[in-house]
Amino acid sequence: MQAVGRVLGIDYGEKRIGLALSDPSGVVATPWQVVPAEPSQARTVERIAALAREAKAQQVVIGLPLRMDGSDGPAAEHVRRFGAQLQEALGLPLHYCDERFSTRTAEQALIAGGTRRQRRKQVVDKLAAQIILQHFLEMASNQPTTPLPDHP
Repeated sequence: MQAVGRVLGIDYGEKRIGLALSDPSGVVATPWQVVPAEPSQARTVERIAALAREAKAQQVVIGLPLRMDGSDGPAAEHVRRFGAQLQEALGLPLHYCDERFSTRTAEQALIAGGTRRQRRKQVVDKLAAQIILQHFLEMASNQPTTPLPDHP
């Protein structure tokens, strides 16, 4: 699968949703913003869909929180329901990408960079979205990927 056009990456969480965007050629992912999750999933879908249209996204990739054995659990099922609603609202191709350890990897990178705890809380979700999106873009272009760690 070849990534074409701007891609929106999503790190979906119950409290915060991290967003990342690719460049128009679909090669490089950049952290974009963190959006608070709405009490209503339908309102959250509307808000993310509006942001995707504003960014002129042509595809969406959502991090899928798989269990350690690779199977879906309740969290992955919740993300798939969100993804189905978002795809219906946008009408764009939507992909899922294994997100195991993306938040931990983002947190560790921020710690290594000397980012203070309060600032980490503000940016970790969009950095996790960037990691998910970059992994997807590399897989889509058949470039060598930077693997996520297999264990914490």
